[in-house]
Amino acid sequence: MLPVGIDKISFYTSNYYLDLRTLACAQGTDPEKYYVGIGQEKMGMPAHDEDVVTMAASAAYPLFEDEQSKHISTLLFATESGIDQSKSAGIYVHRLLGLNQNCRVVELKQACYSATAAVQMACALVARQPETSVLVIASDVAKYELDSPGEATQGCGAVAMLIKANPRILEIDAEVGNHTEDVMDFWRPNYLKTAIVDGKYSTKIYLQSLKKAWLNFTQASDLGFADLSHFCYHLPFSRMAQKAHKHLSRVNKSNLEPAQIEAQIADSLFYNKLIGNSYAAALFIGFISLLEKGSSDLGGKKIGFFSYGSGCVAEFFSGTVVAGYQQYLFKEQHQSMLESRQALDYEQYIVLYNTPDPQRGESVTIAEDSTGKFRLAGIANHKREYVAR
Repeated sequence: MLPVGIDKISFYTSNYYLDLRTLACAQGTDPEKYYVGIGQEKMGMPAHDEDVVTMAASAAYPLFEDEQSKHISTLLFATESGIDQSKSAGIYVHRLLGLNQNCRVVELKQACYSATAAVQMACALVARQPETSVLVIASDVAKYELDSPGEATQGCGAVAMLIKANPRILEIDAEVGNHTEDVMDFWRPNYLKTAIVDGKYSTKIYLQSLKKAWLNFTQASDLGFADLSHFCYHLPFSRMAQKAHKHLSRVNKSNLEPAQIEAQIADSLFYNKLIGNSYAAALFIGFISLLEKGSSDLGGKKIGFFSYGSGCVAEFFSGTVVAGYQQYLFKEQHQSMLESRQALDYEQYIVLYNTPDPQRGESVTIAEDSTGKFRLAGIANHKREYVAR
């Protein structure tokens, strides 16, 4: 059977961010609570004319410089920040990218896990028809109540991946470990715009699910902890990955020194520290960070991935980085995007936090504010109007 996995991968985040030192100053708290306590420095804030659709399309746009890439069989859109209870956000992206009409489009939801489900489904589709390719996009805006414990872990971002046979970035192994359990650690009812989270309980469930998914993985796979050179974790905040990897190391009675344990995840945390939580996109933005910020050649290395979605569904899987992957990355574009972002003061942050959100069909024309390839131009008669620049 041909290897299947990630052939191209790109991410996008807003051109605005709030430095957590600014937030700490406004709250009258020590910035180290955020910089050290949760390992976060900045959080992306979407502009008024941005949402999960515009971020998704902007993340995917670089993948389609080659016209042949537009001939995908399926677009799978993973999000927990959906804009419609019926229509997939991917339908809008399909039009904005100019994809062919002989393409299925579906939206998937299960908290922060759904992008991993989409990737696994995409791999199965391509394995069945190796001549096809599948576009997977995860796009989310993490939003919590002001002055709540979760406020500092807000963020936004989207990641787009082209799944193909004989991929040029990552060959994904078929063996996985899963764990599902009905818990209430994090949820967002339809009538709320912000999530409800029990932070300490969610951390506990995250770690329990990691152990259970890992044990299930070891039953399915011949790989052990020592066979994996680096690890990528779901990143609600960077410190969570550090807790998780220490936990997994203890579960496996690893003889690694603390510095070696940290080195296995450090490069995957860089981008997340700068954009904040991106929910379904976070794990794979962490993978991009590992590929682009690491100083060593990862070609031929085995990578372990842990995906967690509150509520909860967890999965551990693995993959092999393909030799020569560096030439297929979008490293310069990503770093230029991050370096050109604009810092917000606290008052500007509050304005963006309270972005107009018509609920009764009223018309809203939205001024151009973002810098991505696509934007939300307005909302009228319950319809969202998206345009390309």
